[in-house]
Amino acid sequence: MSAEPADLVDFSVKPILTGEKALLRPFTEEDVPVMLGVLADPEVLRLTGSPTEEFGEERLHSWYGSRNEQADRLDLGVVDRASGELVGEVVLYEWDPHNRNCTFRTLIGPGGRDRGLGTQAVRLVLGYAFERLGLHRVSLWVFAHNPRALRAYEKAGFVAEGVERQSLWQDGEWIDAVRMAALAPEWAVHRGHPEAGELSSRAL
Repeated sequence: MSAEPADLVDFSVKPILTGEKALLRPFTEEDVPVMLGVLADPEVLRLTGSPTEEFGEERLHSWYGSRNEQADRLDLGVVDRASGELVGEVVLYEWDPHNRNCTFRTLIGPGGRDRGLGTQAVRLVLGYAFERLGLHRVSLWVFAHNPRALRAYEKAGFVAEGVERQSLWQDGEWIDAVRMAALAPEWAVHRGHPEAGELSSRAL
């Protein structure tokens, strides 16, 4: 890619990205009550390693009410197109403009699980990151006790690169964290649909 990163990346634009099952859109303060429930879900707290204390409605109003003003990151809500329900979020953050890198995270509440919404949301974000923003690498950490997320990331084109051993103490045991990344040249080949085994995790 010959263009300079500054010519490509524009996180000030908050897009609407539409797939067959999922729609990604900018947040509004009206989303706060739904996200309060999502962030309080025991499964979300366990699998993301989040603290168990409540986030608080005032804090979330401030957070989600200011996401669209951030020029160095992208926060989008994940909507189930079948029901119109907001079920989670996807985020590109920790932007490294010189190396065209970004970190990715997502969380899906109980209303959006086990129906392919998460995988499609990941594909939509990666497509936007590589094809519209001109990023070269998108990376993430996922805890090893979250096989649903590991599989969704692999199906979308993320490749496991290594394991951070015993990085989370939870419920009386140590949990490993897996480092994964997707690269623009790989995306150009498979567009989020890698063939089985072609980009399998070598670190697990």
